[in-house]
Amino acid sequence: MNRISGAGVALVTPFKMDKSVDFDALAKVVEHVGDGGVDFLVALGTTAETPTLTDDEKRNIVELIAGKNSRKLPLVVGVGGNNTEAAVKAVAALPVEADAVLSVVPYYNKPSQKGIEAHFAAVADASPKPLVLYNVPGRTGVNMSADTCLRLAEHKNIAALKDASGNLNQLSYILRDRPEDFSVLSGDDGLTLAQTAMGADGVISVVANAFPRQFGKMVHAALGGNFVEARKLHLQLVEVIDLLFVEGNPAGVKAMLSVAGLIENELRLPLAKASEQLTEKLKKALLTLS
Repeated sequence: MNRISGAGVALVTPFKMDKSVDFDALAKVVEHVGDGGVDFLVALGTTAETPTLTDDEKRNIVELIAGKNSRKLPLVVGVGGNNTEAAVKAVAALPVEADAVLSVVPYYNKPSQKGIEAHFAAVADASPKPLVLYNVPGRTGVNMSADTCLRLAEHKNIAALKDASGNLNQLSYILRDRPEDFSVLSGDDGLTLAQTAMGADGVISVVANAFPRQFGKMVHAALGGNFVEARKLHLQLVEVIDLLFVEGNPAGVKAMLSVAGLIENELRLPLAKASEQLTEKLKKALLTLS
């Protein structure tokens, strides 16, 4: 695929009331975000509740998304973990429909920077598609440093970074020193405008599940250098962004998608549904932004 950029969406996994995967609802979400103008799709990320999915469910989810998408948009598929050998085997069996791989910093083990670098090098060596590094220390318990990221950026099969560190100073060094063909994507909807202004190439968004048109317009305005328009759109979205994350992801965005009539408001444990109070606030936000 070409350089990864623009407004990407980390797709939810809808469930039925019996907690089975709702493939009909997933098809609706894919159509909704595609019609809304996003630039690429991300399957099996954090927002998809991937740790609760079986291997068969993962395979069927990717097949459904790829079939509904019909190659209109690039598809990034999440493959990672905290067991390097298992991650290498999984990425080697990547579905042919994938255009790139999203792989998270190993969690729970708390590897050193040397361990992080060796892990990603092994995964990238085994992957048939380019790798997108995913740094999210709030979930993994360890931060990938700018130096480690920049060394990995020199690997021929590592194409991009999804940064959810929240550390704009660290990101500045990555943006300053990265190779010309290495993309940097925001992993934080609330910081996307700031990171794009610094030179980031786009975002992998949660909010774009519910508001692909509005969020995509903000991203495209920023990438086009129209920061007056981008700032206006960001300020219109800032409250709903906060609401979607106040009780955790994807509880907030699933509640919003349920309010919009696209999915059932169902999650798999250990995640729980958004509270009634939050759902009422989301209903009001939907009316404001629709």
